[in-house]
Amino acid sequence: MTLEASLGLSSVVDDLALGRVTSTELVKEYLRRIEEVDSALRSYVTVIGEEALEGASRADSALEQGELLGPLHGLPIALKDNIQTAGTLTTMGSLFFADYVPRESAMVWERLQKAGAVLLGKTQLHEFAYGATTQNPHHGECRNPWDTTRTPGGSSGGSGAAVGAALCAVALGTDTGGSVRIPASLNGISGIRPTLGRVPNTGVFHVSWSFDTVGPMARSLMDLASVFDVMAGYDAADPAAINREAVSLVRALEHDPAGLRVGISEDFFFEDVDSEIVDAVYVAVDELTASGIEIVLVDLPGIREVVETCSRIIWSEATALHAERMEKEPDKFGADTRRRLAFGNKVSGTEYAFCLEKLRKWKRSLEQVFETVDAILSPATGIVAPPASSETIETTSQLTRLTYGWSFGNLPAISIPCGFSSDGLPIGLQLAAAPWQEATLISVASRYQDRTDWHKKLPPILSS
Repeated sequence: MTLEASLGLSSVVDDLALGRVTSTELVKEYLRRIEEVDSALRSYVTVIGEEALEGASRADSALEQGELLGPLHGLPIALKDNIQTAGTLTTMGSLFFADYVPRESAMVWERLQKAGAVLLGKTQLHEFAYGATTQNPHHGECRNPWDTTRTPGGSSGGSGAAVGAALCAVALGTDTGGSVRIPASLNGISGIRPTLGRVPNTGVFHVSWSFDTVGPMARSLMDLASVFDVMAGYDAADPAAINREAVSLVRALEHDPAGLRVGISEDFFFEDVDSEIVDAVYVAVDELTASGIEIVLVDLPGIREVVETCSRIIWSEATALHAERMEKEPDKFGADTRRRLAFGNKVSGTEYAFCLEKLRKWKRSLEQVFETVDAILSPATGIVAPPASSETIETTSQLTRLTYGWSFGNLPAISIPCGFSSDGLPIGLQLAAAPWQEATLISVASRYQDRTDWHKKLPPILSS
């Protein structure tokens, strides 16, 4: 077994397929690390070590016979605990589903499993995925592997922390307003939000019907792209799914992005942002320019209204989704989730209608911007990982300010590592593109990572 493969510094997918490491070796190594460090992180809600070893053994036996189970042969992954897994506890991070064991799996897990992936367990999330800190009152406060006094972000904080601490090769999260990109940024890994409708939500517990989607997180862009390619595709059972021809992100990694135009909007995305983050992102801009990518300034009219508008739609839909639970058993909710659910009651039907009209106008304005550029670059978050003791609702607002706009436009967006603060905390670079242009994002991200090694840095918890 190579240390690089087990830590995800190279492509784990490739190492498994080529026999440079066995699935059993990897699963044992991840389980050992989980046992060793996860008591400090609480990134997992449930670990299914015995089942994972059985799955790994099947993969290794098949490879000995010259058979690959699929493009994700023997890949050890983790799933956010709002993604249903048949026969395995799926809590939604809540008391309401504390003992819930689904009979059917989410479509994304069915696809990954058929492609040969091995499930290590289910990861921690903000209660009902409704918040950006993953300070869960029922399963414990998830912490950041770069500094265990700080949050890993959320709501997919457990997935971000698990990948960041090399406790799995790849993890799935869900992204409503930034819940894949924020943990990716704060934990020093990569995470992609797909175009809404590209990846099915069937069997995934919602926050907001208008914005929810599932996305992978990984250290290696090859692993990220490999998992994405398997997950993506139409599912008629998902009302949000759109039947669109698949484009391989694995193949897009080989595409030369030189000549692409990447836009920057300096009048919003670089305001009220930590100076060290601004500096790191502009260094990344220089790297992209040196690689042959053209950087241009763009205007995003209406961006300042987007955060508030997006928030109000999410508040309304989350409150509607949980209305019966709030009426019958409000005390089962954690305090911050209960407070946020109350916000939705303040949004009138008229106000919600106006928000939908603003959404239509925002999408149209983005169409016009993407006629002039191939992608838009910005910081992923305006702050590095905040203290875990931070007030959840205020911190969620801070962390989502730079991610909401792309969720509101139903666009694909990716966060990749681009540096560290003076405190040793990761900084994320965000790229967004027009609908269905995930291949553009992965191509630009790959060009940047070919020239840097931020994604290869490992957190101190692994050496403590």
